[in-house]
Amino acid sequence: MTFTHFNDKGRAHMVEVTEKTDTHRTAIARGQILMKPSTIEAIKHSAISKGDVIQVAQIAGVMGAKRTSDLIPMCHPLMLTHVTLDFEILEDRVLIEAVVKTVGKTGVEMEALTAVNIAALTIYDMCKAVDKEMQIDGIRLVEKLGGKSGHYIRQGE
Repeated sequence: MTFTHFNDKGRAHMVEVTEKTDTHRTAIARGQILMKPSTIEAIKHSAISKGDVIQVAQIAGVMGAKRTSDLIPMCHPLMLTHVTLDFEILEDRVLIEAVVKTVGKTGVEMEALTAVNIAALTIYDMCKAVDKEMQIDGIRLVEKLGGKSGHYIRQGE
């Protein structure tokens, strides 16, 4: 396996994509944040003093996807054509899914993963006053479409 983020001198560089063909690209990432059931109840009943936790996490996740290249040094800045996050509130956790799309020369996996991470961190930030034991867990790419490597679906999803 060859790592493409190193030049012929072994130094890190941004991968050359000039000659690549633009294709439709989609990435889906998932993760979760575990918390006390009492914290879940506070989220459900808008009892967190900082505001609507899920709505703020939604906006933060979109912003995170858009700013990925500012956070990950070798990521290309991309013109995203769609970013959405879905949240499922369970008894002791919030499940987070991000779907990111573009038409371009490079994929949006990092943008989807960043969206989930930033959404989870935002939930943590907003709820930390009532639950310091929250745990962000299981963040992973579950599907990607487009590009040279084609369609990928994570087994067991």
